[in-house]
Amino acid sequence: MSLRKNIIQSLKFIGFLAAGVLLLWLAFKSINVDRLISSLTGARYGWVILSVIFAFMAYVSRARRWVLLVEPLGYKPGLRNTFYALMTGYLANMALPRVGEITRCIALGRKEKIPVDQLIGTVVIERGIDIISLAIITLFMLIVDGATLGPFLGETVVAPVREKMIDLFGFPWMIWVLAAVLFVLVALLFYAFRKRLVRIRFFAKLFSAARGVIKGLGTFVRVKRKKEFVFHTIFIWFNYAMMTWVVVFSLKSTSHLDFADGMFLLVIGGLAMSAPVQSGLGAFHFIISRGLNAVYGISLEDGLAYALLAHESQLIFGMILGFIALYSLVRKDKIKLTADAEE
Repeated sequence: MSLRKNIIQSLKFIGFLAAGVLLLWLAFKSINVDRLISSLTGARYGWVILSVIFAFMAYVSRARRWVLLVEPLGYKPGLRNTFYALMTGYLANMALPRVGEITRCIALGRKEKIPVDQLIGTVVIERGIDIISLAIITLFMLIVDGATLGPFLGETVVAPVREKMIDLFGFPWMIWVLAAVLFVLVALLFYAFRKRLVRIRFFAKLFSAARGVIKGLGTFVRVKRKKEFVFHTIFIWFNYAMMTWVVVFSLKSTSHLDFADGMFLLVIGGLAMSAPVQSGLGAFHFIISRGLNAVYGISLEDGLAYALLAHESQLIFGMILGFIALYSLVRKDKIKLTADAEE
């Protein structure tokens, strides 16, 4: 990697980390630290361990669902290597948001000899399904418990975004108009000059990669075991809901919350985890603690205690699995190289 790329990556890391630290500072601002520590020391950590078990089942199910998406490409990756690649991607996301999606494609592509650009297409599909799933859950919660979720999302998410857009562009719809016009112009230019551009090596590779991604995107309609695919999608989100909910029983102040309340936390936590910071750092702690305080009257200290137990347990577990997965992938490569050299 060139020095320029190293500098850019370092600046991105610092920028995202700074944003996360700022959100953490906002989350911990005006907090009684002694009360927070008391909540954490008095927590029942058996429920946190149970949450981690649900997370592990979700990871395995997600790896299996990815296998189902890859198979229409003409490859049959092993579940173990797919799981290792997935967890390596999660580990990379802890350094830079979204870089893990590329990392896991590269890891699986090298292990199973699958074109990386085609794998990227399958990951795009997977992320699209996740967004749709979260949107469906959010819509369901708005219908069932709109009096709770609607006002909170309106005040915490929608209103701040609308204000920022108005400050920047004068009208909230202006950004969409500009983006649409720019996209159409770029698309028309590419189409008009595609024959000339393909002669240039950079654009030739770009078009080749685009074709691979498009081929990967087409795998969803060619998935053979669609019922199994739907099952894993539902199973993944069920585990996400359970791993979010069971943590409430670790604290006395949140132990009265039922499964519907856990779904509320899943929705706002899912929105926080989509923020452009490493693993939802700061964003998760801020929105969860404020959500518990605004909707259920739970103190900010206890809300932060819940957020720390739920987020940091998953972060630490993800790091452990990520390093094990990375070691396993690298170790297998070394063993293979040694065997080839002896032959």
